[in-house]
Amino acid sequence: MLTPPTHSKNVKFSPLVKRLGGDGADAWVTHYAALAARERGEDVIILSVGDPDLDTPPAVVERAVAALRAGDTHYSPAAGRLPLRAAIARSHSARCGQPCSGDNVVHFSGAQNALFVASMCVAGPGDEVVTFDPMYPTYPATIEVSGAKLVRVPAIGGFRPDLTALTRLVTPRTRAIVWASPNNPSGVVLNEAELTAIGELARRHDLWLIADEVYVGLAPGGRVPSLASRMPERVVTLGSLSKSHAMTGWRAGWLVGSEEFVTHAIELAMCMLFGLPGFIQEAAITALSMAPEAEARIRAFCAARLARFAAGIAGIPGVRPLPPEAGMFMLLDVTATGLTGARFMRELFRSQRVSVMDGAAFGAATAGCVRVCFASEEATLDAACARIRRFCAEEAPGLAAAASG
Repeated sequence: MLTPPTHSKNVKFSPLVKRLGGDGADAWVTHYAALAARERGEDVIILSVGDPDLDTPPAVVERAVAALRAGDTHYSPAAGRLPLRAAIARSHSARCGQPCSGDNVVHFSGAQNALFVASMCVAGPGDEVVTFDPMYPTYPATIEVSGAKLVRVPAIGGFRPDLTALTRLVTPRTRAIVWASPNNPSGVVLNEAELTAIGELARRHDLWLIADEVYVGLAPGGRVPSLASRMPERVVTLGSLSKSHAMTGWRAGWLVGSEEFVTHAIELAMCMLFGLPGFIQEAAITALSMAPEAEARIRAFCAARLARFAAGIAGIPGVRPLPPEAGMFMLLDVTATGLTGARFMRELFRSQRVSVMDGAAFGAATAGCVRVCFASEEATLDAACARIRRFCAEEAPGLAAAASG
């Protein structure tokens, strides 16, 4: 048995470790407890993470296997192989109209990695980076790891960004505005008017713009409004195959930006990664070649599951569904149950063994909510809805009364 390590009182950690925690560091506690329970063979339903219940397309898997068998196990270029980068550039251009080539692309280990690199390239200690509430729980640490301060723009009706507040919150210290469209967790897609206002503000204050488009393949037609073609010198676009192709475990993501930006991003990628597995890059090329079909599949899958989940939770006391514009999540406003989102999440898992996410992990705008991933098998969704209904009818009233009494 290992004994706990001992440390000298003089040994200190870097201030970086505190920034890595971020505001959303505890968001995954119940989710990981659910994963551990499932590994023990317990009857749990996990709706707390955006991992679609679909297999990666067989052609993608076969390409990776073939590449492995052919010995594709050696170093690859830090930026990613040029055929992959060129395929990403073609896909990006087709979506938003921005002319670009492989020289505008860096391949990373998922879009989360790409955001980390982008944040390190645009801001540092004393700077500020602005983003919109609600936001993905790992954003704060990923952005503030650079030493910059994260500034949250509050949401207004329907979880849309308060553009008046945005204008007020941009200061001489601001270096970038970051957003996700479609948004996780709300499913909001920024519209042309909102993006135009953001773009004008960026020009006026000479700001970088970082657009996380991981869920773009799930938006209607696989497209969202974009500033990339209008402001290519200052827009950095993040993308991934995780959601569109059910490839969450492959860790295949990228950023698209100006050649100057890409030069700096590659230098950081050299320090962090020194290249990514070639067989995954070959699989990613195959995935991009079949993107229209794969994205149509995931959109149809999510539309059907959303409809089924919405029907299953209809009329549950104390629960108000907030359907998304796009994506694989639905927020449920649970304030009428008398429980906070955090208490609802914990007690639902304790009692019914259903794991969801506390909305407060995404920001103040969703503090009274829980986030549910509905990209699951029909039988799983049906069982989850029945358990949520039972919890709200039989246990939530007593828990709320005890909390208020």
